Amino acid sequence: MTTDQPASSPTPTGAGVPPPPALAEPTRRVGGRWVALFGAAWLGIWMAQLTPVQLLLPLQIDQRLAAHAAASAGATAGATPAWTDSVLAFGVISAIAGVFALIAFPLTGALSDRTTSRFGRRRPWIAAGTLLFAASLLLLGLQTDLLGIGVFWTLAIIGFCVLSSALTAAISDQVPVDQRGLVSAFISAPQAVGLILGVLLATLLFTGQLLGYAAMAALLVLLVAPFCLLVPDARLHPGQRQPLTVRALVESMWVSPREHPDFGFTLLSRILVNIGNALGTTLLLYFLMFGLRDPNAEDDLLVLIVIYTIFVVLASVVAGALSDRLRRRRVFVLAAAVLQALAALLLAFVPELTATMLGAALLGLGYGCFLSVDQALATQVLPDPASRGKDLGIMNIATAVPQAIAPLAGAAIVTLLGGFPMLFLVSALFGFAGALAVSRVRSVR
Repeated sequence: MTTDQPASSPTPTGAGVPPPPALAEPTRRVGGRWVALFGAAWLGIWMAQLTPVQLLLPLQIDQRLAAHAAASAGATAGATPAWTDSVLAFGVISAIAGVFALIAFPLTGALSDRTTSRFGRRRPWIAAGTLLFAASLLLLGLQTDLLGIGVFWTLAIIGFCVLSSALTAAISDQVPVDQRGLVSAFISAPQAVGLILGVLLATLLFTGQLLGYAAMAALLVLLVAPFCLLVPDARLHPGQRQPLTVRALVESMWVSPREHPDFGFTLLSRILVNIGNALGTTLLLYFLMFGLRDPNAEDDLLVLIVIYTIFVVLASVVAGALSDRLRRRRVFVLAAAVLQALAALLLAFVPELTATMLGAALLGLGYGCFLSVDQALATQVLPDPASRGKDLGIMNIATAVPQAIAPLAGAAIVTLLGGFPMLFLVSALFGFAGALAVSRVRSVR
């Protein structure tokens, strides 16, 4: 796959001299074993990140607020806090973690670009991120106050950023352009499967706060370890790396949109579409409970998740492979953004359960297509092979941060600007804006 050079070799700079293996554009297609290990690693990552977001963390916060309300009222039985209080607390904790993600994604990407370990550039960061993520989840399960919950969830998100930043860079390092759509589907498809599998495991098998977090931590380590241990990672030698100074790291964080407009428009479209998707999905349980007055809200939420998951998996694999075959990315990403916007409009104007299920299908179709093809598109607009990890870390901000701020922003829209219909209208506007942004990309068809 890749080979090492002698440690004394300087970075080639002469005309016609090929770059070192760690920086070269990959040409050899990766095999089924590589893809399977990559997909398994992402399954573990998404279970560990999404199960707390969708289930464990909100319940933990809600239980803490209920206990506080009961103590304040002098009640002997549990009290139920207002749903907006729970969403607000969840949103604040998520937003704080999102601020740290803003720093962790590009910084760890930049450091992995410069890593000269004999184990490779990405592998040490994959291992370190996995251990930090898993340990933080385990300790999070022991917390009984909001401060502790906030601290250890933030540490868990930092571990997630370190791990996913390095693992995402492996696509640019080792996967040729004409295979990246399909391989990127093995990031997006496990995201949908990981969500429903993690929720089912935490509700049916590993019940309880501590056991749920411990199970996610253990599965994370078990599923990421094979990729980390078995997949080769080309070594970068000291003479081949970019300067490793604070000034160099800070200066490298700026990618001029004037000099690299396609990178800028791809990043902008990713931010807009992910904000729209996060606004449309984060408060879905509350929409069923308080928007539709659904007496079976929790059961129907599971149905919606299943519908969404099926369409995400199908769309990501089919669209990713088809974009490789047609050598086109932009049109798929544009269509995906429009589909998500249409799903949000359906939820806004037809507030009933059947339409919500149709909206979940459209949302899954659009988001699955977006996740796989947009990831492939992002790897083709990177400014410099020597900074793939940092640049993809910047791209990853556009995925993680909207999820972090969506609960707080969504609750504010619902309570201050006209309820759930306005929430979905705002979601649709972000989707259409994302489609407009990606249409401006010129270097990739």
